[in-house]
Amino acid sequence: MPHWPRLLPLLLPALIGISACGTDHPAEPPLPTIQALDVPRYMGTWYEVAKYPNRFQKDCVGGSRADYTAQDDGSVRVINRCRLASGADTEAIGEARQIGDAHSPKLEVRFAPAWLGWLPAVWGKYWVIDLDPAYQVAVISEPSREYLWVLSRTPTLDPDTLNATLARVKAKGFDLSKVTLSAP
Repeated sequence: MPHWPRLLPLLLPALIGISACGTDHPAEPPLPTIQALDVPRYMGTWYEVAKYPNRFQKDCVGGSRADYTAQDDGSVRVINRCRLASGADTEAIGEARQIGDAHSPKLEVRFAPAWLGWLPAVWGKYWVIDLDPAYQVAVISEPSREYLWVLSRTPTLDPDTLNATLARVKAKGFDLSKVTLSAP
């Protein structure tokens, strides 16, 4: 005779207890974005001045920047570049598309080949969560707050501007101890 019927009364409370366990961290509130994004003003070159380290930039030692160009079909051509330890530059070419209305600060970006663009998994969320009125400093993240970039129209930011930007980022629930400054 199988032992399962006798073990079930013992296992059931344990399984219920395990399933009721939560995490040590309370859930973060939803990530707020800016109110509206003027995509044509956002186009051009942006330099990375700070970020959360991530796996896809692990070989970059400096000079990280992104060039955004509006396309006739409404999408955005994305060219990300950075300098490797060898001194050579590397680049990744992708596409971004706006999610929602024409002023939505939520975009999706992909670096997979265009023929894979129909797959939802190749698109990453790109949310503009902070942007100064002059479109000179931007902060990018996504709903889980796993990724974070502080971008500037210039390769460096003055300390006061950077500190004020990071203070706003912290107020949105980001851990500033994970932020690393990027080499120009």
